[in-house]
Amino acid sequence: MFDFIRRHQRLVLIFLTVLIVPSFVVFGVHGWQEYASDASTIAKVGDQTVTRQEYDSVLRAQTERMQQMFGGAVDASQINTPEMRSAVLDNLIQQKLLTQETLKKNLSVPDAQVRDALLAIPAIAQLRRADGSIDQAAYEQLLAAQNLTPQRLEAQIRYELASNQLPASVQASAMLPKAVLDRFAQLRAQQRDVSALTFPVTDFAGKITPTQEQVQAYYDAHKAAFQTPESAEIQYVVLDPKAMPTSAVAAPSDDALRKLYNDNLKQYTTPEERRASHILIASPADASPADHAKAKAKADELLAQLKKNPNDFAKLASQNSEDPGSKANGGDLGFFTRDAMVKPFADATFALKSEGDVSDVVKSDFGYHIIKLTGIKPATTKSFDDVKAQLADQYRQQESAKAYAKLADQFTNAVYEQPDSLQPVADKLNLKVQTAQVTRTPNPAQAQTPLGNDKLLKAVFGDESLKNKRNTEAVDVGQGVLVSAHIVNYHPAATPPLAQVEAQVKQQVVADLAAQEAKKAGEAKLDALKKGGDAAFGATQTISRDNPGKLAPAALTAIFGADTAKLPAYVGVDLGEGQGYAVYRISKVTQPAEQDAQRLAAEAQQLNQLAAQAEWNAWLGDLRARSKVKVVSDVTKSGA
Repeated sequence: MFDFIRRHQRLVLIFLTVLIVPSFVVFGVHGWQEYASDASTIAKVGDQTVTRQEYDSVLRAQTERMQQMFGGAVDASQINTPEMRSAVLDNLIQQKLLTQETLKKNLSVPDAQVRDALLAIPAIAQLRRADGSIDQAAYEQLLAAQNLTPQRLEAQIRYELASNQLPASVQASAMLPKAVLDRFAQLRAQQRDVSALTFPVTDFAGKITPTQEQVQAYYDAHKAAFQTPESAEIQYVVLDPKAMPTSAVAAPSDDALRKLYNDNLKQYTTPEERRASHILIASPADASPADHAKAKAKADELLAQLKKNPNDFAKLASQNSEDPGSKANGGDLGFFTRDAMVKPFADATFALKSEGDVSDVVKSDFGYHIIKLTGIKPATTKSFDDVKAQLADQYRQQESAKAYAKLADQFTNAVYEQPDSLQPVADKLNLKVQTAQVTRTPNPAQAQTPLGNDKLLKAVFGDESLKNKRNTEAVDVGQGVLVSAHIVNYHPAATPPLAQVEAQVKQQVVADLAAQEAKKAGEAKLDALKKGGDAAFGATQTISRDNPGKLAPAALTAIFGADTAKLPAYVGVDLGEGQGYAVYRISKVTQPAEQDAQRLAAEAQQLNQLAAQAEWNAWLGDLRARSKVKVVSDVTKSGA
């Protein structure tokens, strides 16, 4: 995205006179007309409902995806916000609305398009055989691992392709006129020569002595700014799997390793592979009996020729095979395992005894094959001695995980059963009791420690810990690390008396009054300049929206918003954040004679995409407004 559009999204949106709201994609459409029913209804969309089960499933999946994006380092509670819960519900409602609209408009797609979309999925494309067919068993196994069936996946893809026709048609209507694009490009590229006259707060601060009444008034009006946050001094213990000594796991015996080896023998076995060439005379399963007979007769004829001249296999395959994937290579299919091919083909190939053997005519769902065995890679199994070191590592990992699981149970039970102190669990498991000061809001300095975990802090400041003075539960702060804490001293949020913070209050009062004086002086000078006065401005610089130099965003907006019909033009800006006030003189406005054609084209494409997205969002908003949508449960509330 161009820097200008990124920095000035607000200007772009105003220019387009629409509000751009990026789509929040929710996965999990269950099928063309497959809708779940549940007694717990969150929202009603026409004659359909969004159920609690459906909502929870999508919310959980979205939360897990976002945790994976952050490497599991973010607690789910930091992701599962009211805004996210509301967005998930909104998109489930949108999903229902689009389903209804798709059905109402009788949108559909041909089977060929569904098949092309299926084969475009990399995991499925890998299941294609040399003859172009799909390994059905592997395909069903792949889908089963995702709790899908072929029918359900195909229905989902058919639905998505059909419903995609809606945004495509709506967004295609949102092309911006060339005059609008040209005007936008002119505004973006326009340059203005400006110089500044600044009124820094520091120029006025030394002249201000606040009265006691001003200090008191400021303190009374801003007490929250001087409030000390709620905090607690805690003791805590950490059980970390990475801190477990390797000596905790005994060295494995040969008997234990041999059992592990035998239990996982498949892991160390490479199945037999065979290399073969074939000649395919295509005859699909749904062909007529006459076509089957014709194909079989041709295959028999080729087999007879091969029996007379076995060395002509590659030549005959190149001339006659109807498998486009192997024909050019003399029918060569390379090496493959038994389960890589359909059963009749695999059985015939693996029944051949020696390299060079040729099968009889073999019938499959694709037609009639003649198979020649060209290579054998016997099944191999790594010996126990070859993998003994690997087995030892695997054994230690398993045993370490078991040992840690036992410790975790002991840790969890101990902090609960002896809730008045962490010392018993520390003594039992040889852990160190550590101390720290924490606040309810995570301290950035503790972000990389367990103390920066939001879930742990919620437990620390929960009723069990705070009011009942008990250990917190064992909190999983990520990567299997368990932590429990105990409050030693609690300090509620408090506002100190003025006497304790008077120096800070005076400093703020001086800064506030100095900023007011700077603004007053700047506005007076701006008024005088507009009436024809003069002043000693700084060096002139040429700026544009693309190249704002070091100007603050507020100054840039004011400069390019100024009326330049008469030059020089003047504009004043309150710089904020204790910086003071500035008056800018605009002495020249220029427009580049030419702009980069490639950039203009790319920029036009980007703006059209923004307009298309805005058009789609507006259409969705209208669809929802004219549909019967009722939200039954407020999901923004935790636990709702």
